[in-house]
Amino acid sequence: MNESTPRARILVISLGGTIASTSSDDNEGVVPRLGARELIAAVPTLPEVADVESLAFRQVPSGDLTLHDVVALARRIDEAVDQGMDGVVVTQGTDTIEETSFALDLLVDRAVPVVVTGAMRNPTLASPDGPGNLLAAVRVAASPHARGLGCVVVVNDEVHAARFVRKTHSSSLATFQSPGAGPLGRVSEENVRIALRCRPLAHLRLDADVDVVPEVALVSCALGDDGRLVGALGDLDYRGAVIDGFGGGHVPASMVDALEELRQTMPVVLCTRTGAGEVLAHTYGFAGSESDLLARGLLSGGALDGRKARVALSLALAASHASADAATLFAKVRDSLSGA
Repeated sequence: MNESTPRARILVISLGGTIASTSSDDNEGVVPRLGARELIAAVPTLPEVADVESLAFRQVPSGDLTLHDVVALARRIDEAVDQGMDGVVVTQGTDTIEETSFALDLLVDRAVPVVVTGAMRNPTLASPDGPGNLLAAVRVAASPHARGLGCVVVVNDEVHAARFVRKTHSSSLATFQSPGAGPLGRVSEENVRIALRCRPLAHLRLDADVDVVPEVALVSCALGDDGRLVGALGDLDYRGAVIDGFGGGHVPASMVDALEELRQTMPVVLCTRTGAGEVLAHTYGFAGSESDLLARGLLSGGALDGRKARVALSLALAASHASADAATLFAKVRDSLSGA
């Protein structure tokens, strides 16, 4: 770094997860015990990259995080930027990184890099990946090349857009992939290489007093599904629903009536359970096909997978005062992602 160039100030915020998990007994499974300060101390070369500060925000397995937690985290990130931070790194468990990072992408409308990272191997193992992932994440957060990318996930020396990234394997170090898009870039030695840039994503602005994020159900279709789960959603206080359909957005004919009835009471989004590609619009015409369901009032999830569609619809509902407004906000997010 040129001596005349100001050093980047980076805030590392820890939420728990494998990267922070240790065991106090050889016969005990690991649990989140380490905070941001301890994670930073495990990477002695970090001070060579940036001026790093720490904040222990949560200390839980990532499956215990909620959208309420992410809303609070987004506000803390905004505060950090207002206080002069040049970038933010969030460490958490990998199980829900694709959802939390996407939520941050929707909520944080700042040019500074927001980077989420974690680990597949905990610190008690012979070759933990957490320190290397944290070092790479701080490099990206401190890089001017990462400004304006939105929220990104940095794992295994790859930089992935939060809107595309998915966890694709239960234990592989290369678990994070971006189907249909690929990584935006990579970290090579001390260099951050960004090869691709995404168009800006529509952001969802929540009122300062919003502290409850409406519940949205996610239902995945399976062979022989008769729609009983869909029929029960209206009595379970959900405010919206996402349906992970077959292929290009199809459901069994036996589910159609229940979905049409549910659509009268809440927004219902149609996605594809395949994990890549997007919902079709007018290719098939049978009962339960994409054209049939869209004609009955379901919303297309476009290129959003079911988990990210659920995040987007939940936050759209939190940002709106009526279901129709939420549907409009959701559509703006969907269309900004797909390029429509």
